[in-house]
Amino acid sequence: MSETLLASRAAGTEAFVPAVSGARQFWRRLRAQRAALAAAAVVALLVLVALAAPLLTAVEGQDPTTYHPSLVDSARGGVPVGPLGGISGEHWLGVEPQTGRDLFARLTYGARVSLGVALAATVVQVTIGVTLGVAAALGKRWLDQLLSRFTDIIVAMPLMIMSLALLAIVPSSFPRPVLVALVVGLIGWGNIARIVRAQTLTLKELDHVSAARLSGWGTWSIARRELLPAIAAPVITYAALLVPTNITVEAALSFLGVGVKPPTPSWGQMLTAADVWYQAAPQYLLLPAGALFVTVLALTVLGDGIRTALDPRVSSRLRIGTGRKRESRPDERPGRESRTARGGAA
Repeated sequence: MSETLLASRAAGTEAFVPAVSGARQFWRRLRAQRAALAAAAVVALLVLVALAAPLLTAVEGQDPTTYHPSLVDSARGGVPVGPLGGISGEHWLGVEPQTGRDLFARLTYGARVSLGVALAATVVQVTIGVTLGVAAALGKRWLDQLLSRFTDIIVAMPLMIMSLALLAIVPSSFPRPVLVALVVGLIGWGNIARIVRAQTLTLKELDHVSAARLSGWGTWSIARRELLPAIAAPVITYAALLVPTNITVEAALSFLGVGVKPPTPSWGQMLTAADVWYQAAPQYLLLPAGALFVTVLALTVLGDGIRTALDPRVSSRLRIGTGRKRESRPDERPGRESRTARGGAA
């Protein structure tokens, strides 16, 4: 890839220094946003916990599915035995009411399910949305009309209602996390297809795309070499904002009983029965709810930071009024009157 060269003079000779690449500019803008960096650190920690869930639970010596009836008081309806919901050296965050399953193990494995379903659904949404958006913008008029009307129908569909309907009729033998990711991904791609179509319609009229067309490049060669790199920034931005939305959708579906089924742990599925235990075992409700809140907040802040870093116009607007004060001109320095002031005094 060719780099833009900036000329600079040094010791009477001209030296050419490569300009800062787009990737370096992106990282520089992103590093300037402390909130986005903090959110990225939180997201990285959550991903690390999700990936290392088997190792962490092995260190604790527990797993997310084993029942411990001796750790709950059946006479009181299954309340965990011991202080703070059964927290001990063997169960770091206590145990689940009625079943006695380890909460730390279920929380860490639930992170794998929630984040995995959200990321998989986002990949499906981006793949379908980019493909149909580019095809609509570059295709013939009838194809554009057909795909645009189909996209309008998808956008008009209520995501939660359609997901509930589809998940309710699929046999329970189908892996539930995979099914939730597919359903959410196949229903939620409409908005990104609209964004890609609008961007592609604008870009295909530019001079370099016209020159590529006149050079004999095919439609898909132009899309792959000229258009897809140009629409990468808005697609990445929208995808970063889709992940927290998909986490919320998965949690809501699991909470309603049509998402991830027990004994597979999921934060939304853990909240399904936690509302009746908020007094006897408050951590059973607060831990998955807090994990969902922190994850969605961190991903939202990170997505907004990525949007700002990828859009130079947003970055320049944020800098207005925040830079250094303009240095005063020589004729405006203290003790020296400007020409205008002298004329007015005369």
